[in-house]
Amino acid sequence: MAHRRVTIQDIADACGLSRNTVSKVFNNRGAVPEATKRTVLQKAKELGYYQLPESGMSAPVGQACNIALLTGNDPQGHSFGSLVITSFTDQISRAGYNLKMFRVSEEEAANRSLPPHLLLNETAGIIAIELFDKEYCDMLCTVGIPTVFIDTYANSGISLLSSDLVTMENYTSTALLTRHLIRCGATCFGFVGDIAHCLSFKERWMGYRTALQEAGLSSVEPCSILAKDDAPYGDTDWLLEQLRAMPRIPDAFVCANDYLAIHLMTAVKKMGFSVPNDVMITGFDGSPESSVVDPPLTTAQIPSMDLGRIAAYILLNRIQNPSRPNMRVYVNTVPLLRDSTR
Repeated sequence: MAHRRVTIQDIADACGLSRNTVSKVFNNRGAVPEATKRTVLQKAKELGYYQLPESGMSAPVGQACNIALLTGNDPQGHSFGSLVITSFTDQISRAGYNLKMFRVSEEEAANRSLPPHLLLNETAGIIAIELFDKEYCDMLCTVGIPTVFIDTYANSGISLLSSDLVTMENYTSTALLTRHLIRCGATCFGFVGDIAHCLSFKERWMGYRTALQEAGLSSVEPCSILAKDDAPYGDTDWLLEQLRAMPRIPDAFVCANDYLAIHLMTAVKKMGFSVPNDVMITGFDGSPESSVVDPPLTTAQIPSMDLGRIAAYILLNRIQNPSRPNMRVYVNTVPLLRDSTR
C-alpha cells in the first residue's frame, strides 16, 4: 500500500505548533526561535518529509531573491514543462526565492540579448527551458548568473556547455522501444522529428539508430519525416503529403515525442492503415494524452516533477557554491508498452 505523503500540517500537529509557524521554517520567512526550528526540522526528518531545505541553501537576507525562468516557448503549454515548473517553483520558494518568467523573443534570440525587464542585480539564478539556440545558450553562460538548463541545443554532446544541465534520459529508453518493435516483427522503420532541434531529440535518434544497427537493420531515410521543427507537424494534411511521398509505409515509426506520434497516428489511420496491425508507432514523454488516444500510445515516461526538483536543488547549490564543477544530470525515463505496438 502506498504511503500518504507527509504534509506541513502533519509536522505542525506532531510538534503541537501552528501550520503557519512550520511554514515559516521551511520558507525561511518570519521570526522563529532557533529551538523551534530545530524541533520542526527533526520532526520532519522523522516523518520522512523529503522536501527539507538544505543547510545553507536559503536566500541570504539582503541579497537578490529572484530566479528568472527564460524560455523560447510557453513551457506551460504542455504537461512536461508545466510539471517541471510546478515542482521547481515549489522547491525554490521553500528556500525563499521567487520565480519570474521571461519569454525570449525571436529578436532577442537573434541579438543575443536578455529580455529588457530582467534585472541582473535582482536575479540570483536562471533556469532555461525550451532554449535550443547554441549562441544564445553560450551567451547566457557568460552573464555571471548561476544557470541551469533543462535540455539544450542538439550538439551540446560534442561541445561543453559552461553551465549545469538537467535533462531526461533519452538514448537508452528509445533504444529499448526500438528493440521492442523489432521483437514485434518490424523490419522497416521510420523516424519522425527534427533531430537537430534539441539535445533530447538528437539522443532519441541516436538510441533508435543504435538499436537498428544491433539488429542488422537500417533506417530508411525516405521513410522518415525529419523536417525542421517549425514544419506543420500538427497538420494532418501535411503529414499525409509526407506519408504519400514515401516509397512505402514502414512497419513502425519511432517518434521524437508524443505530440508527433499522436498526430502521425491520425494521419496513418486516415490513409486506411491500422495501428498497430499495419503500422506500429511509439512516442516519448508519457503525456496524459498518450494514455487516452486510440489506441493508447507506447511511449517513455519522463518523471517531470522529479526533474524540476532536481533542477532546483542543483541551481540552489550552484548559487551557494559558484566555483564547483559544472554538472550534467540525466533523470531516468521509463518505457511504457501500450497498444500502439503489437
